Amino acid sequence: MTLQIHQFPCLSDNYGFLIHDPASGETAAIDTPDGADYLRQAEAKGWTITHIWNTHWHPDHAGGNKDIVAATGAKIIAPQEVEKLSEIDQVVAHGDSVSLGEFRADVIDVSGHTNGHIAFHIPDAEVAFVGDAVFALGCGRMFEGEPKQFWDSLSRIKQLPPQTTLYCAHEYTAANAKFAIHADPDNAALQSYVEEITAKRSRDEWTVPTQLDRELATNPFLRADDPALMAKWGGASPDETFAALRAAKDNF
Repeated sequence: MTLQIHQFPCLSDNYGFLIHDPASGETAAIDTPDGADYLRQAEAKGWTITHIWNTHWHPDHAGGNKDIVAATGAKIIAPQEVEKLSEIDQVVAHGDSVSLGEFRADVIDVSGHTNGHIAFHIPDAEVAFVGDAVFALGCGRMFEGEPKQFWDSLSRIKQLPPQTTLYCAHEYTAANAKFAIHADPDNAALQSYVEEITAKRSRDEWTVPTQLDRELATNPFLRADDPALMAKWGGASPDETFAALRAAKDNF
């Protein structure tokens, strides 16, 4: 059977995700920006949330854990840092795997935005839930990590199959596009992508999820090892170029 994915707007600019295995009836909430909203969305689908998979500890990703657990008894699977907000039933880290029915998700360390940030890659469904590690044409602000740590995390995402669909957690693409075209103005693929994003947002359409192969060609933060970007932004190594790009975006 096919993994069912339900995406919905949540809070001011988050996306919520529920994933459902029809065979087992199990449903996982990917992060929990708003517990009450997740419960309403699940009820509307006729699903019961059995698991919570947190990517990192920020309140707009784990703040709804307690409400969902109180309503459903869902099992929380999360990195250790989520203990700042709620109890955890199963602590996971890089190299672990978790299951939803017959679907296996591999846990990937994508720390940098926060320490302990993880992504869930489901190979059989060709999807990855990446939280705030990477966005369409962007990446998360580096609150707790270091540039090399973050670049190593992005490198792990870059190694996923290029057809992987990336479910990132925010509708930040229009703002990211403005910086991306500033960072890499001669990139024809990026120019086309930005035109598409501008048109979509003018119609109030979502730009999430995105495809890894497209991000590899256009996202400046995933391209910090590109010689042209290294020459333009400086740095003797990709992590140094990434650091320059991230600092520039922070002040853009």
